[in-house]
Amino acid sequence: MAVAVITGASKGLGRALAAALAERGWDLVLGARTADVLEKSAHDIGAHGTRVVAVTGDVTDTRHRTELLAAARGLGGLDLLVSNASALGAEPLVRLDALPLQGLRAALETNVVAALGLVQEALPLLRAAEAGTVITVSSDAAAEAYETWGGYGASKAALDHLAAVLAVEEPELRVWTVDPGDMQTDLYAAAVPADDDPRPSPESVVPGFLRLLDERPVSGRYTAPDLLGASR
Repeated sequence: MAVAVITGASKGLGRALAAALAERGWDLVLGARTADVLEKSAHDIGAHGTRVVAVTGDVTDTRHRTELLAAARGLGGLDLLVSNASALGAEPLVRLDALPLQGLRAALETNVVAALGLVQEALPLLRAAEAGTVITVSSDAAAEAYETWGGYGASKAALDHLAAVLAVEEPELRVWTVDPGDMQTDLYAAAVPADDDPRPSPESVVPGFLRLLDERPVSGRYTAPDLLGASR
């Protein structure tokens, strides 16, 4: 049975992707900071009949990352690592002239440093898998200059580059960076609380991630809208 570790998995995109993988028979290790929300999500996702382990903690904590991977070993290994946990750096987002440097450090710690730390610890398991895969969740703010999105975008741009280098250094793995586009999530609501325009649900972009897993294209950066459009 294939095993995936997903961070930021209690709600939003992480939860939606976890539910879709469970429907396909994947065993899952789900990580997030809020215990009660994570436990409920894990319980609901486990109704599909697969094994689902909830590991509460902050991805910036070394012990939490170790616990995630220990849980994966307990399920038999690791086939897919999804770095989805993210921090904005300021809530709501602010211009660079007002961005707290400590907030920027927090965004970099969660979005870049912790993601790399998890990959480093996971590599032995991923290399041993038949089809070891890493997915890092990016943003269009990593590639475009949007007012107030500078700190968050910079952290995601750094994550994109780490993933690109990882793909070169680990050619036997698949390393995909995915920009899911705007979604109706708590993260977006915290970033721009005054924006009440309707946005796609996280569930609507999950088929793009599943297409990657089905077709296993070369490592690289993909956008969910492109993946969804190509699959129609």
